[in-house]
This record gives sequence, structure tokens and C-alpha cells, in this order.
Amino acid sequence: MNTKQLEVQGMTCGHCESAVKGALQELTGVENVDVHLDSGKVEVTFKEGTVTEADMKEAIEEQGYDVVT
Repeated sequence: MNTKQLEVQGMTCGHCESAVKGALQELTGVENVDVHLDSGKVEVTFKEGTVTEADMKEAIEEQGYDVVT
């Protein structure tokens, strides 16, 4: 398992947290997602080789948030 921390801009509430978490959890290979609204950080635990950082970024951006890496 690998862990990647992403900085996500635009998250302000529980709905934002749910949207980002849900989008990431739908990706094959993602095992766990922790969203920290106060810092804008999203920690993703995933199986290497099944999902890429680009996949994660795209899933978040499709929800209307910006990823700063």
C-alpha cells in the first residue's frame, strides 16, 4: 500500500468532504481516504499499479475542486 497526500482547494464544508471522499473511493485500488477540511489536505491510501495520481486528480477535479501538487 502507498499513501499520497494531495492539497485540494475549494473545500469548505461537509458536502465538499463527502464529494471528494466519494469520488476517490470509487476508483479501483483506493483503500482509504482521509479528508482534512481545515488544512485542505486529502490523504489517499491505495494499491500501487492500480490507480495513479492523475486518476485521483481527475476524480477530484470532476467534483469541481482544484488539486495543487
